[in-house]
Amino acid sequence: MDFFQRKRVLVTGGAGFLGSHIVERLKERGAEVFVPRRAEYDLTDRMQAERCFADAKPQIVIHCAAFYGGMRMHELYPAKIYYENLVMGAHLMEVARLSGVEKFVSAGTDCSYPGYLDKEVLSEDDLWMGLPHETALDYGIAKKILAIQGWAYRKQYDFHAIHVILTNMYGPRDAFHPDKSHVVAALIRKFVEAKRAGKDSIEVWGSGKPTRNFLYVDDAAFGLLLATEKYDDVAPLNVTTDGGFTVRELAETIAKLIGFTGRIVYNTSRPDGQMKKILDVSRMKQVLGWMPQTSLEEGLRKTIRWHEEHETEAYAATII
Repeated sequence: MDFFQRKRVLVTGGAGFLGSHIVERLKERGAEVFVPRRAEYDLTDRMQAERCFADAKPQIVIHCAAFYGGMRMHELYPAKIYYENLVMGAHLMEVARLSGVEKFVSAGTDCSYPGYLDKEVLSEDDLWMGLPHETALDYGIAKKILAIQGWAYRKQYDFHAIHVILTNMYGPRDAFHPDKSHVVAALIRKFVEAKRAGKDSIEVWGSGKPTRNFLYVDDAAFGLLLATEKYDDVAPLNVTTDGGFTVRELAETIAKLIGFTGRIVYNTSRPDGQMKKILDVSRMKQVLGWMPQTSLEEGLRKTIRWHEEHETEAYAATII
């Protein structure tokens, strides 16, 4: 409980989905938190990143700002997703090094894992076994490069950077805008609207067969902060649930919780993305001594409740 006490922590993306939960936990633990807003600091610009660090004077940096979204965003903005995430990460780690930051924590993504590796469960060592799936190549590569930058900086400068790989997050404050939402938020919105309209069926993209880990956002925040405190290795670290679910199982669970009794129609003309993407949590269990505490059904109940209470806010998220 004392690790973050009076520590100056810069949280990029601290006003966003994951970042806001991280900020709450940091404040509970007595940290001095600095959250840069894009209107004041464009972190894709090196000079503005330097000004941000001069103002924040951080001891720890937790980098979870990102420009990304669901499949629709990858269709619309692949170049912007790649460029902004690449240069933002590169600038931040370099400025952090020059500023004497004690530890740099980057929030990675399971989109960085090889997209065509025929394995049921992916360990951290598999990260380097191939390119990400084409549906998330832009974001996955940009984040993977950040892990390589951390390795290079540790080797040359003994800079303490860690790369924590998170999976499909969901929960309160997620984006429900149809062009930005990921699968959980997108399905919640679809089922809520279908039930209101009295529809007898809804369409879900893909076959429903892909398997994924689904990580409740508050568990993600807790796990990332635990890794900040306990983990200090160049190798990436998976932080997620043990085991996964198919998109079909996810859709059926959301339908049950919302009370939608119509048919679920799977549109197989739309992309599935990577078919198998379940991450190994052996290293996480060993080094953190922890597992996420929120079951999928419990997390979905909380997310649906938040959506009901904050619907206007949930739908207001803009893409750019």
